[in-house]
Amino acid sequence: MPLRKGRSDKTVSSNIKTLVHEYEDSGHIGASHPASKKKAVKQAVAIALTKAGRSRKQVSTSKSTHK
Repeated sequence: MPLRKGRSDKTVSSNIKTLVHEYEDSGHIGASHPASKKKAVKQAVAIALTKAGRSRKQVSTSKSTHK
């Protein structure tokens, strides 16, 4: 099933659901074969947000120390 077009949270959520369902049925998302369902979900989120022209918020993990 093709992914839906749009930027709304509802559309992104629907696309994630579609991609995860595809992984559960066939064991792959597109041309990739994630090792676990957890990795498949992360990849589905990335694909759905890219399709919508959005991106996840980046959280800085490194702490800079200024002396």
